[in-house]
This record gives sequence, structure tokens and C-alpha cells, in this order.
Amino acid sequence: MDRRRLLGLTWSHLLNDGAANYLPGVLPAMLVSLHDPVRMAGVLIAALTIGQALQPVTGWLADRLGGRVLVVGGLAISSLGGGLFGEAHSTWLLLVLLLAVGVGNALFHPQALAAVRSVVHGRHGLFTSAFLVGGELGRGIWPTVASLVVVHLGLGYLWLVGLPGLVTVPLLAHLAPRLPAKSGSPQRIQWRRHTRPMVVLVTYQSIRSLAIYALLTFIPILWHLHGGSLVSGASIITVMLVVGVVGNLYGGHLADKIGRLHVLAVSSVATAALIVPIIYVHGAWIWVTAAPLGIALFLTMSPSILIGQDIFPENRSMGAGIALGLANGIGALLVLAIGQTVGTRDLTAPLWMIAALVAATAPLVLAFPKHLAHRKA
Repeated sequence: MDRRRLLGLTWSHLLNDGAANYLPGVLPAMLVSLHDPVRMAGVLIAALTIGQALQPVTGWLADRLGGRVLVVGGLAISSLGGGLFGEAHSTWLLLVLLLAVGVGNALFHPQALAAVRSVVHGRHGLFTSAFLVGGELGRGIWPTVASLVVVHLGLGYLWLVGLPGLVTVPLLAHLAPRLPAKSGSPQRIQWRRHTRPMVVLVTYQSIRSLAIYALLTFIPILWHLHGGSLVSGASIITVMLVVGVVGNLYGGHLADKIGRLHVLAVSSVATAALIVPIIYVHGAWIWVTAAPLGIALFLTMSPSILIGQDIFPENRSMGAGIALGLANGIGALLVLAIGQTVGTRDLTAPLWMIAALVAATAPLVLAFPKHLAHRKA
């Protein structure tokens, strides 16, 4: 294992996902500044994440081009776009920036995941989880950091959250491995063979993405509607995502030990069971509930990406892009749809709907072919 490169990729992942995903932490203030109702929250989050649906395409492109230009360019676009959110004084301009950041994410992730796999040998589940932890920490810490910036300095200073990523771009250009380009005729993808497991994986992951994005969007708004402060609402996200690192790491470890499909099923049941109480708890109990919910949510991150890569051995970057990006894009559209059912002060029904959908993914795991259950690479 090349520890230096793995650390550099993980640090870049933290900054990329932090700058690109801090919006839920400042969303109540952003909605107030734009004079938009709560229902617009789903639209904004969908715009932020819909670009990730391009990841199968950028994954295919990453394998064909090789090198490291996509991972470096992705970090630059995500950081620059995220740093400009505070300068968007109209909904349309903010939507353009959100879409651009989604494209940056789509460029960054498939090539970064392929780079991680190229610098480690064996125990891919654990080391993929270690890389994913970087992104999870970024998504967890940056909302609270951004909320502190807004409270103490104002929306116009949100450029500060994108600055570390822009500074790191030259470092990543040096540390990221140069992946070999696939030369000659591309290996033919056996779509007929892969269609069934791909559909199962995308369905499972789309509902998981819906749960993650909806919880990160609606919980701070629910807290704000009940009189909570912007920073404390953002800190709920931070607790959920930072403690979720435990689930991310342990999920990769469990995938190596007991099998990927068992991890997916356990995560579905635990997540559904924990969404319900977070709808009703108040005070300190919301943080106590958010912590195990974060663990349950992110148990599946590493196993699902590895399954996607093994479904498409002809093009592992595309497989990772399908597992992560395409599913995230579909999940974003589902958040948009559910967001239209949100009332001005009641988020109970949408959150119950999400809990039911997540519970339904547990038996869906049985539809995966058995050869994807566990594979030591």
C-alpha cells in the first residue's frame, strides 16, 4: 500500500465533499435570503446532487483517458463552485452553481476510487472505507463550519469553505497516481449478464441515497422550524456524518469478514428503525439518536461500491460510478418528488415514507447473485 498517495486522496476527498455538500447546514439561512419556501429545499438539494448521475459516464471516460486530470479537475470545480454559493443572490444563479458542483463531484469520484484501488493490495473493503471516511468527514464537518461562518460573518464569506480545496489542487496533481489509459478497442461490456444485478444495486442504492439526502435536508429545517439555531441544526448533521465514519469503516471490515449482502440487509433494518424516533425526539435526544442512525446509514458505502465494481469487471470505474453516482442522481430526484409533499411546518409524513422505503430494501438484497456476496480481492 502506498500510504502517502492514499492519505493524499483521502484528504482531497474530505475537501471535495466538504465544499460540495455543506449546503444543508446553511439551508435555512439560504432559503430566508432567497425568500423561498421550505418546499424549495428539495429542489436545491436535487440540483446539487443530480449531476452525480453522470458518474457512469465519467467513470467510463476515466478508464479510457487514464491519468489524473478528472480527479484534479473535479476537486477544483467542486471547491470553486461551493465557495461561490454565498455570492448567489438569486435562485437561478444558485441552481447553476449547484449543478456545476454536481458535475465536479461526478468527475472526482470514479477516478479517485479507481486510484485508491490501484494503490492498495488486498483488503480492498477496509481501505476503500478509509478513503470514503475522508468524504464522510468533509460532509459532516463542513455544514457546521459553514453555519459558523454564516452566523459570525455572513453568507458573503462562504468562499472560505472552498479555499482549502483550491489550495490542495496542486498537491493532488502531484500525489494522485497516473492511471493507465485503456488502449485499443474497449473490452465489450456484457450488458445482458450484468443488467439484473445492476438494476438491483441501483434500486437499493437509490433508496439509500434518498434517505441520506432527505435526512440531511429535512432534519436541520425541522429543528429550525421548532426554534433551534442554525449552528445547532448543522451540528446534528455533523454528529450523524462524523459518527457515521464508524459505520463506514466497520461496514468495509464486515464486508471482508461476513459478506457484503449481510451488511446491506442489516443496514436497511437498522436505518429504518432509527429514522422513526428522530422524527419525534427533542433536545439532546436528537443528537443521541442521530449518532447510531449515521452508523446504520453508512455501513453500506464500501460494500455497495465494491459490488458495483465487481458487477462490471470490464470497467470498474463505471461500476463504481453506477453504484455511487447514478444512484445518487436518482436519489436526488426522489428527494425532489418527496419535497413537494412537504408542508410549511410538518415533515412527519415524508420522513415516515422514507423509513418505509428503506425497510423495503432489506428483502431486496436476496435478489443479488450469490457470487457478489463476498470476494477477497
